Amino acid sequence: MKTIVTTLAAALIAVTTFAGNGVPVKASHKVDAEKSAIFWTGKKVTGMHTGTLMLKDGVVEVENGVPVGATMTMDMKTIDVTDLQGEMKDRLKGHLHSDDFFSTESHPEAVFKSTSFTPIKGAQNRDANYTVKGTLTIKGITNEVEFPAFVAVRDNGIVANGKITLDRSKWEIKYGSASFFEGLGDKIIYDDIDMNFVLSTK
Repeated sequence: MKTIVTTLAAALIAVTTFAGNGVPVKASHKVDAEKSAIFWTGKKVTGMHTGTLMLKDGVVEVENGVPVGATMTMDMKTIDVTDLQGEMKDRLKGHLHSDDFFSTESHPEAVFKSTSFTPIKGAQNRDANYTVKGTLTIKGITNEVEFPAFVAVRDNGIVANGKITLDRSKWEIKYGSASFFEGLGDKIIYDDIDMNFVLSTK
């Protein structure tokens, strides 16, 4: 009897310590900022521009091998332009950092905090397998966001990717926006900004 009780106790400890593939029931995974990035695309009537944005830090919370929470801090001072070179690149990059857009001197960080991860039924292979909801704070303004993402919790960490489409007008980023100004003609810069992200944990 004593042996049975001891065995059951050991099994219970094992179950409450690990869930599937040796993943802890509750664990915090720190994001590897050097191996993670955001790729942005902004469009206007006459064309489009692309660039990158780096994470400062982040953490993903996991329970029983399933993501349940995440906080990501973006280093807004790393906003870069990838489709231009030389003076044109420097001019656009400087404009994006200015108060017309992201005011990176006074608001050097943007923060995403998740509120839920909902599994997407029938997701296969590397298709998006979660609908992620949360809040995103840019320039001191917080709005709710929702987007599909692929998240894989593995023995050696977490990998994830997805796409967020932001309506910049919700964060009072007004420059060239038809939501705030009339008569812009072909100088309109569309409000939607696509942000494709990839991340991995240490």
